[in-house]
Amino acid sequence: MLVSRLLVTIVLLPLGLLVIAYGGWLYALVIAAIMGLAGWEYVKLFRAGGLQPAGVLVPAGAMALVLGRYWNGFESAHWLLSFLILAGMIHHLVAYERGRDQAATDFNVTLGGVLYLGWIGAYLISLRTLPEGEWWVLLALPAVWLADTGAYFIGRRFGKRRLSPRLSPKKSWEGYLAGVVTATLGTALLAALWRIGAGPATEILPWRGAVLGLALSVLTPLGDLGESMIKRQMGVKDSSNLIPGHGGVFDRIDSWLWGGVLGYTIIVWFFI
Repeated sequence: MLVSRLLVTIVLLPLGLLVIAYGGWLYALVIAAIMGLAGWEYVKLFRAGGLQPAGVLVPAGAMALVLGRYWNGFESAHWLLSFLILAGMIHHLVAYERGRDQAATDFNVTLGGVLYLGWIGAYLISLRTLPEGEWWVLLALPAVWLADTGAYFIGRRFGKRRLSPRLSPKKSWEGYLAGVVTATLGTALLAALWRIGAGPATEILPWRGAVLGLALSVLTPLGDLGESMIKRQMGVKDSSNLIPGHGGVFDRIDSWLWGGVLGYTIIVWFFI
């Protein structure tokens, strides 16, 4: 499995860096496609557990919110969210009339998917559109990856105290703390490197990288645990087998969702 993960990373990483560097419509379309695929997996997960969220509305709604964020920031959000909520209600009213007794629960699951993957996922767009956005993305997302990598290798070797026995029995406090240290130091180093490329007037400073890495490494594992909660309740191991060695798209972006919104908020409130 580790070999498969490495091979996929070797293939996808350069493509991802090119998309982040280019930004604009290409970046927006890629993020929208990722959220759409994650939405499709989200629907499959809940259907495996006997629920019936709207199969088209969840991925389409998530993509619409992402593209709306790219189109005009937060300006279109009020009417777009209103439309999606009402469309979801109509869909599940019809389902109930046709005999689906759990349609009210399905309605809430539909909204949960649209908001979690669309509204929260769209912060990856907001992060990229910040001044020097490409560099902030290249700090926030690697911070999540560094935390995950440090936690995996140290936890696998030295982990003894379980972090969350019900949600994720393999995670340990030792691994979690190692991830915090790895992300804090690693993101500070990346900030120092990115500062060379961004220029002397940049807001990308090593101490800011360390603060961002610390905050994200402490909080983004909750995204992983959140998806684990869904999968365990639905009795499913992976959201899909779309990515060899990695599971599904939702499995890969569970912490990135938190990284996007938290990274954007920290940067806007404290750094720029």
